[in-house]
Amino acid sequence: MGTKLIGREREIEQLDKCMSSPKSEFVVLYGRRRVGKTYLVRSYFKNRFAFSYTGVRDFNKAQQLANFAKALQTYGGLECRPVLSDWIAAFDMLEQMLEHDATVGKKVVFLDEMPWIDSQKSDFVAALENFWNGWAAHRADIVLIACGSATSWIVDKLLHNKGGLFNRTTRHLYLRPFTLAEVENYFNSYGFEWDRRQIALCYMILGGVPFYLTMLDAAKSLAQNVDALFFSGMNAPLRVEYDELFTSLFNAPEGYINVVKALSKHREGLTRSRISELTSIAGERLTKILRDLERCDFTFSSIRFGNKTNNAIYRIKDFYSLFFYRFVDGVNISQPHYWSQMQETPQVNAWQGLSFELLCLLHVEPIKRRLGLNVIRTAVSTWRSKLPDSNAQIDLVIERADRVINLCEIKFSNNIYSITKDYAKRLLERKSQFVAETATRYATQLTMITTYGVLPGKHASIVSSQVVLDDLFVESDAL
Repeated sequence: MGTKLIGREREIEQLDKCMSSPKSEFVVLYGRRRVGKTYLVRSYFKNRFAFSYTGVRDFNKAQQLANFAKALQTYGGLECRPVLSDWIAAFDMLEQMLEHDATVGKKVVFLDEMPWIDSQKSDFVAALENFWNGWAAHRADIVLIACGSATSWIVDKLLHNKGGLFNRTTRHLYLRPFTLAEVENYFNSYGFEWDRRQIALCYMILGGVPFYLTMLDAAKSLAQNVDALFFSGMNAPLRVEYDELFTSLFNAPEGYINVVKALSKHREGLTRSRISELTSIAGERLTKILRDLERCDFTFSSIRFGNKTNNAIYRIKDFYSLFFYRFVDGVNISQPHYWSQMQETPQVNAWQGLSFELLCLLHVEPIKRRLGLNVIRTAVSTWRSKLPDSNAQIDLVIERADRVINLCEIKFSNNIYSITKDYAKRLLERKSQFVAETATRYATQLTMITTYGVLPGKHASIVSSQVVLDDLFVESDAL
């Protein structure tokens, strides 16, 4: 990511507070793979740590301890590398080293990829508990930063720990992918001359994952970048990334991949029971997979208007995974210009419509702000007709405390969107069907969310309000 730190103002503010607080701090920093956790910590502290260690994937306990000993030798300036029999001994030696550290102010201990450190049959968590509760928490000068991408491990072993680490962490920083506004800031900072439509299309392929953005070449068009990253051969960087993405996060990743693959094929999302039918995964195993995927920002759950929360709809949230299954998985790798040649095809147009809808659903706060609803209590959902002979659905339903419902229609287009007579008729019929099926007593308004707005004309008058792509680029601190 070069030398510039984009966004992350909230996280930086929390780290500032850690460094100035009158007590030791146990900070948990987590988020999906490639989201920039390590980069944030190393940039903020400028690599000035009292101690730092990064777990190594697939290393056993002995190998992890050997690497930890090497780090102790480096940071402690030891002539001989210590021999560590277990994690209790490792943390005891870390305590001794920190006791003799003459640094004025807070001493920062950074343990990265912590889930990988906790190898099979390891006593790592118990030793960490002993280190914090028995020593660090009683001091005022330690900042322990626990970092990892395996979000479920972080949540289960640290945030929801049922043993000695229960309620011991002092700050939780969940690092999310960049928003559209932050991605635009990144592009402007690194010399990209792409307009907002191009930035949105890029987001609809890579999401707001900072590491993926660093792989883009400002001298190439978006299509040329996609060809190079996905279709330049078997070892194209973002082709091989996919398997690594899941195997680095989950044990037995096949079930997770199967669920994501199923969701990628269903625009409207799937219920739990339908996911079970398609994947042959059920019970506690499916519960864990769905929970883990949501924790790691691969999926999200929502409710349909008027439905109970126990009938949630699961949808894919990760743009990269959605693009991968739509266009990369199974594609002949001998087509180095595949994406450039696919432009303006029906397949790409359909994908753009789906991805733009997802983009809007993940940027609901800017949409509400544009509609003047940021100060009104709202509930967000989708709606699909329950009639057996109807496929009517509404992409985004915003139910407001002032007894008004915005029925949002989302359309991606290359130009100003024109509402034809037939389309206007369908919209009004859908609105009437929504009112009839839900028996709502709220007033209903049609809202169009488009790339460049709605062409003025006779049929445009059915739309009460509009949101355009530019409105999604609101700065995050304005939300």
